[in-house]
Amino acid sequence: MEKRFLGRSGLQVSTLAFGLMTFGGTGRFESVGTTEVDDARRQIDIAIDAGVTLLDTADIYSMGRSEEILGEVLGEKRNEVLVATKVFAAMGRGDHDRGLSRHHIIAACEDSLRRLKTDWIDLYQVHNFDGLVPIEETLRALDDLVRAGKVRYIGCSNHFGWELTRAQAISERLGLERYISQQIQYSLMVRDAETEMLPAGVAQDVGALIWSPLAQGYLTGKFRSDNHSPTRLDASGRLKDYDDERGRAILTLLDEIAAGHPGATPGQVAINWLLGRPGVSSVIIGARTETQLQDNLGAANWRISPDEIAALDAASAKPLGYPAVQRLFFQQDRNPPIFTHVTPKE
Repeated sequence: MEKRFLGRSGLQVSTLAFGLMTFGGTGRFESVGTTEVDDARRQIDIAIDAGVTLLDTADIYSMGRSEEILGEVLGEKRNEVLVATKVFAAMGRGDHDRGLSRHHIIAACEDSLRRLKTDWIDLYQVHNFDGLVPIEETLRALDDLVRAGKVRYIGCSNHFGWELTRAQAISERLGLERYISQQIQYSLMVRDAETEMLPAGVAQDVGALIWSPLAQGYLTGKFRSDNHSPTRLDASGRLKDYDDERGRAILTLLDEIAAGHPGATPGQVAINWLLGRPGVSSVIIGARTETQLQDNLGAANWRISPDEIAALDAASAKPLGYPAVQRLFFQQDRNPPIFTHVTPKE
């Protein structure tokens, strides 16, 4: 499997990463998946055998159970993979059991290390932005963890472009570790990241790790049947937002493209499209079953053509907002777009 450097760093990651939100399946994560130890061990073996080197989890996934399962099944394979986890969400009822204060970050890191049964975390990511804590405090705490050898690289998730850029500027000014990655939502159904997040990442040399590449399974086409098993997409109410004229046109095109590539599936086409986007380092795939995992991993073995990419761009395009549309229409010669949503005016 292809490897790419993650941002401005020496850390190389596989273009497909394995997301472990399905591990555990307790509490509000039960609708996501209920993978326990034996199945988790088989799935991780399948992913590693396919060339996956990055395993992504978070402390909040099943309230630490996902990390515990990963720690239990990795064993001697710990050195073969990169382990990424996250900090931010409430892990208790105390004042300092959530957010990005120094107190919570350091305590949460120690808890994650214990659950993961490891001495270090390869990529420690802040799961969201904390507007109540000085960002300098957050970045210094993360820097201390790197200097202590407990964390090797740091990243952020779900940040606006300006939040990422500000953090990088502060790290540069204070000589602190800088974010090398941003984990963000991006798919043919949700292209919002193209407005600021991905361009900011390209400008700041921050690699993108993509979550929900299949729009919670919608892009596999399985929701076209009224008989599909209930999933978190049903529970979240997002299915009605996706399943409109635009969504169905995208599904039709995915079918057509997949039919032109032997053995390909619509989901693989959707992942392929992401792998060619500027700033994307790795696409995080998740799976409830081994069959789903094998199908997603198949996206790494082939590529869609430029014409197919252009067709998907057009089918999934949505109107731009201000000021992007103003620049596209009136100053495009001075601001060439990284991404194309709409056809520029003549």
